[in-house]
Amino acid sequence: MKKITIAIDGFSSCGKSTMAKDLAREIGYIYIDSGAMYRAITLYCIENSLFNADGNIKTDELRKQIDNIHVSFCLNPNTSKPETYLNGVNVESKIRTMEVSSKVSIVAALGFVREALVRLQQEMGKNKGIVMDGRDIGTVVFPDAELKIFVTASAEIRAQRRYDELTAKGQSVSYEDILRNVEERDRIDQTREVSPLKKADDAITLDNSNMSIEEQRTWLKNEFLKAANV
Repeated sequence: MKKITIAIDGFSSCGKSTMAKDLAREIGYIYIDSGAMYRAITLYCIENSLFNADGNIKTDELRKQIDNIHVSFCLNPNTSKPETYLNGVNVESKIRTMEVSSKVSIVAALGFVREALVRLQQEMGKNKGIVMDGRDIGTVVFPDAELKIFVTASAEIRAQRRYDELTAKGQSVSYEDILRNVEERDRIDQTREVSPLKKADDAITLDNSNMSIEEQRTWLKNEFLKAANV
């Protein structure tokens, strides 16, 4: 069985990361959460006062600092799952908050940020044997990936999943606020000038609105086996 590149794109909160992590662990591939990389940059901006009072980013200041922002992943030995590090500090929990979620699309729309992270992502995947999820993996980062999946689900279902995830972690959140955030992120992701979210021509669409995690896992494993055995 040949080693391939697997690109999983789709809308926010549609379960891409769960699918990608599970598959990578099962087949022994490296998993990279590209969205976590953009979240880490967003957290850096929040912690270093790079957002103006009106919510816009201080673009010139971020551009000057971008080369000194280092995002990496390390496996948690207890969970065997990769966790995100920002300049050497574990920020896995911090990047999953609503504050970061409400600002990440603004940062991800900046061309110089995307260019910096795409270069890093391509370096991570140069030897194949990788599963990466995000918004532009199959269209920009790995346009030659042997397996491309585009995941979608209704905004209401995605908001409910996000609400359940955050409340399970003890965060006090509003479903209505999350739904608005999901819809706004969809709008920004699909209309930004640089690498907008769109389905690659050769990607397979998966609408998982009414699928269990186990059903998604089985579906994706079957698609992997077909792609890797060609």
